[in-house]
Amino acid sequence: MAVLRTLGLYVPAPRQTAAEIATASGLPEAVIRDKMGIVEKPVPGPDDHPNEMALRAARVALSRAGMTPESVDVVISITEEYQDYLLQSAGIAAAHALGCHRAWAYDLGQKCGAAVLALKQARELLVTDPEINTVLILGGYRNGDLVDYQDHSTRFLFNLSAGGAAALVTREGAGFEILGSAIEVDGSFAGDVRIPVGGTREPATPENLHNVRFRVADYADLKRRLEARSMDHFERVIRQACARSGFALDGVAHLALPHFKPAAHRAVLDRLGLSLERSLHLSHHGHMGQLDPLLSLQLACDRRRFAAGETVVLAGAGIGYVWNAIGCRKTADFQTLDP
Repeated sequence: MAVLRTLGLYVPAPRQTAAEIATASGLPEAVIRDKMGIVEKPVPGPDDHPNEMALRAARVALSRAGMTPESVDVVISITEEYQDYLLQSAGIAAAHALGCHRAWAYDLGQKCGAAVLALKQARELLVTDPEINTVLILGGYRNGDLVDYQDHSTRFLFNLSAGGAAALVTREGAGFEILGSAIEVDGSFAGDVRIPVGGTREPATPENLHNVRFRVADYADLKRRLEARSMDHFERVIRQACARSGFALDGVAHLALPHFKPAAHRAVLDRLGLSLERSLHLSHHGHMGQLDPLLSLQLACDRRRFAAGETVVLAGAGIGYVWNAIGCRKTADFQTLDP
């Protein structure tokens, strides 16, 4: 068995409001707040580097489980590629900084699908290797630095925020048993959203540093193709994750979704036949990338106590494109953040 034992969050204190994004972008505040669904979002302070935020979240997860870093067997880092240093081995660095001296570690990337994939891999490690008993997943995110608010072709990225999250997965104990999952990708979208400068094709120079930002070559075409396909992918992986987990979709107590505009959030729930009360819209957090499903589940646990046997689904979607989901069932008490 693999149990999602505890979660840890680190949310930076500074906030960027809808009014501030409106000023930076020239879009009406009502569009930012009501159409895009951003009331405010956390932004990094001077010491809020991605791997550092991941470490802060991991310490919370370990403390709430009453476990020491020495008890961790494997560390999986889902910290974004944009991090403290170029080409850093974030997982190995994090394991050392935490004191997980017995653990081996690796970095895992699937953009905003990485948390779901990491939970899947943690489960598989525990199921297939009897010497592994504890897996620590941790990640930090601040891709909001790379948003150009004057480039309206990337306005669907104006929600990018900052933070850290961690999940402690053990062979036994109280929490959520990790069950079945589903992943779909569509590489025809792989070149639509990119940062054109800083790689080997166009190295960064003083003249092109302004383009170290997200760019979309043809927003109208990307929007058309996503609208034709994305919801089908998303619905399918959620339904498949439920089926592979052995529980019914209509009984899911919480669907942990990434932040998207309220209309899309409602559309996903409508297609699945779930009420708005079965999910949370992250209007005060923005899009913390791959960390959103962990954030959503923790916020849900802060609001209510899940009973043994209740089920949840964590879902992600990321540029590239990937859609994924994983099912979990409550086993016993799941620790939440202190008030």
